[in-house]
Amino acid sequence: RIFGKDIMIYDISPEISPNLDVWPGDTPFSRTILLDLNEGDNLTLSGITTSLHLGAHTDAPNHYAKTGADIASCSLDPYLGLCQIIEVSTARGKRISLSDFNVNEVREERVLFRTNSFDPFCWNNDFCAFSPDVITALADRNICLVGIDTPSVDLFDDKQLLAHTEIYANKMSILEGIVLTEVPIGVYELIALPLKIKDADASPVRAILRTPL
Repeated sequence: RIFGKDIMIYDISPEISPNLDVWPGDTPFSRTILLDLNEGDNLTLSGITTSLHLGAHTDAPNHYAKTGADIASCSLDPYLGLCQIIEVSTARGKRISLSDFNVNEVREERVLFRTNSFDPFCWNNDFCAFSPDVITALADRNICLVGIDTPSVDLFDDKQLLAHTEIYANKMSILEGIVLTEVPIGVYELIALPLKIKDADASPVRAILRTPL
């Protein structure tokens, strides 16, 4: 949508509701209404129960490393600044490799990958993920954040968490579960700040892109 004078904003967060799928076995979203104006109460008040790895979210290092920081301790810098969208045609269920894109065309410190391999409202296991070599190559270009339009930077059945491990080794940040289908390829300002939740292993974010000022 247009915001202000000639500034486009793209909301890259899926809508949170019970219809939003979560990782099998994780806690789905639910909302409990405690008070309701429509029922004669003086206000509406509700609470939620949910996985922290919901929709557009960021993993904290303690999600995949025993000595990793919680999300409240993470710097906000990676989640705010210029980013670049890259589209790949990697086969479903495969890892993105260096042959799928030109790493020399990466210009910004934050990179979001569009794979078109996952529907957040209809779970599928065969989504794409990153190869460790891609993470290493991006780290060599001083990338501080990698994002992907799937639930994880690793494949569904990867228990070793190969990409997560390489991300941790290079002190990079993660953005998962974003929706990039309506966003033209280009450079944008990313705003995707996590909540300051003590000891938490992740946080949902309201991720947006806006055209640079």
